[in-house]
Amino acid sequence: MNPAHLAFAALGLIWGTNFLFMKWASVYLSASQIVFLRVLFGFLPLLACALLTGALKWRHLRHGHHFMVMALLATVIYYYAFAKGSSLLASGVAGMLSGAIPLVSFVCAWILLRQERPTTRMLVGIVGGFVGVLLIAQPWRASDAGVDPVGVAYMLAGSLSVGCSFVYARRFLSNLDMSPLALSTWQIGFALVVIACITDFHGITRVIDDRRASIGLLFGLGLCGTGLAYLLYYFIVGRLGALAASSVTYIPPVVALLMGTMVAGEPLHPVDVVAMATILGGVYLLQRRGPATPEGPVAKPTAPPQTIVDASAN
Repeated sequence: MNPAHLAFAALGLIWGTNFLFMKWASVYLSASQIVFLRVLFGFLPLLACALLTGALKWRHLRHGHHFMVMALLATVIYYYAFAKGSSLLASGVAGMLSGAIPLVSFVCAWILLRQERPTTRMLVGIVGGFVGVLLIAQPWRASDAGVDPVGVAYMLAGSLSVGCSFVYARRFLSNLDMSPLALSTWQIGFALVVIACITDFHGITRVIDDRRASIGLLFGLGLCGTGLAYLLYYFIVGRLGALAASSVTYIPPVVALLMGTMVAGEPLHPVDVVAMATILGGVYLLQRRGPATPEGPVAKPTAPPQTIVDASAN
């Protein structure tokens, strides 16, 4: 079997379990504490790999202002919003909402970059995807015991932040003479400094009392969900191309829904399945609407890997 296909499956599984791990950790930790530990333990394997390969250069720091913007948009705000949203929602619901990230990224790119006029198929994909989000959020049930609208708002805010980071990366970082590993290491390193400065560490060790939550946070979210995920993504891009790698975004919502139902015992409603299918259908229409353009900018992704869409999206 092609190792890239195994990496593809592993990456989808890793990202799909992140929402359950965040839900478990949120019982003991604040959102900023979850983000700090996730970034810390995700940064360590990236830094080790970057140092071993000689990817980091001191001259890269002249782009420090870009690293800071990406650290805020694509790591700190994005991770924080998703941690807050996951604490207020069922893990399966949070995971399904994450399926809208490519849709939000496309809308941000279309509004801010204006590189391509949307076709009818693209518009159908966007509308269909956001109809799926509405089916999950169910704002008409806000007064009932439905989905928490604040949690949905956090998830959408995180999607918006990372969508803007994708546009920023395309505009300012795609042509830098720097490897994807170096870009990601600097980004996560800057993010670690920022989140360390704003986190209240009081009570951060409480998560140790729950072995399931602590292992999920440090190993699942940190080492695997952040550090290993970057490395797997770049491996897939190198073997299969950015267009194929971007389709990994179809897997996490499905995995999150199954994990929430089978592991956490969360209820599964028919509307959830319909909503997830609608969101993924919208992403499919955007990604498969026509011939792909060269992959140059996408071969150097700096936003979190799960947010990168193929080059033809802009």
